[in-house]
Amino acid sequence: MPGRLDGKVAMITGGASGIGEGQARLFASEGAKVVIADMQSEKAEAVIADIEAAGGEAAYVPLDVRDESEWQSAVDFAEKRFEKLDILCNVAGTNVRVGFDELTIDQYRNIIDVNLNGAYIGCRIAGPALGRAGGGAILNIGSLAATKHGGSSGYTVSKTAIIGLTKNVALGFASQGTRCNAISPGHVDTPFLRGDNPHSRNDWSTSLENPENYERRLAGTPLGRLQTPADIALAALFLCSDEAAMITGSVLNVDGGAALT
Repeated sequence: MPGRLDGKVAMITGGASGIGEGQARLFASEGAKVVIADMQSEKAEAVIADIEAAGGEAAYVPLDVRDESEWQSAVDFAEKRFEKLDILCNVAGTNVRVGFDELTIDQYRNIIDVNLNGAYIGCRIAGPALGRAGGGAILNIGSLAATKHGGSSGYTVSKTAIIGLTKNVALGFASQGTRCNAISPGHVDTPFLRGDNPHSRNDWSTSLENPENYERRLAGTPLGRLQTPADIALAALFLCSDEAAMITGSVLNVDGGAALT
């Protein structure tokens, strides 16, 4: 039975772990050739090994999404390795979970550079490649923070702006047949919320390892469980597939109803 992404080539930033990893694995299982663009080479290679063991095709390219030249190299790599690029998923992200007065200006700038500017640069540089492939799909990752403000200010600003970026890219690329949509996840159980990583700082008060924090997030999710990377990946699969051929400029909440509370 053919996969829903047979014949497609997808680049996924942040594809070595968390939400991006979930998309990489699902997209490959649905027939896409996947390029994992990430700074975590060892984790990326482990994901690729699993994909290839399952009969899929995947490759790794190093990418710091803040760097325009690295973006160009990544897109060139995808076109050289797999002959085209059909899908771009801007998943890479960062956060520092401190109050407004504690967030330094440098931390704020870095969050904006990674979460917002990185996605903007990716859309600009990948856009022509998607056009050369006959038109494709771009998926940006927003957040519950875009509608329920009050968390880390840099993260909230970046994810609110992602919604505006998505709509502008959708208009800008419509004439070449390229669509652009966004998913706004809620509380997703990934290392981004559990560990204390350079790209996602957590202490005991903010980590899902803390039962009180876990229960607080769970209580704010009406459907009664936190999201998983697979939940987000299934929504991403739909928006990036031909089934969503007439959907562009849309934002899909995948949050278990958290935005309603």
